[in-house]
Amino acid sequence: MQNLDNWSNRQDPKDCSNLEEIREEIDRIDRQIIAAFGKRFEYVKAAATFKTSETSVKAPERVQSMLQQRRLWAEEQGLNPDVIEKLYQDLVNYFMAEELKHWQSKS
Repeated sequence: MQNLDNWSNRQDPKDCSNLEEIREEIDRIDRQIIAAFGKRFEYVKAAATFKTSETSVKAPERVQSMLQQRRLWAEEQGLNPDVIEKLYQDLVNYFMAEELKHWQSKS
């Protein structure tokens, strides 16, 4: 897995001299984001071992709290919080379904 903390080798957008350099940087960042989602998924699966019911897997209060925090983080970065919430809602729905399968297989 690619190192998720390797942001030091990035080129600043204002220092890019052509579209190819911009696209290379976007691709590199997207690869790191996807690697981070993969690492996040590992934690989701590990969390299933600590859960005692389907309700604890779904954890609706935690999901709402987490989504609200992501909205705040999005605003801090100048991003549209609705877009980020939707992205995370989709991600959480997918991970939750996978976690539920993982949890049920351990029961």
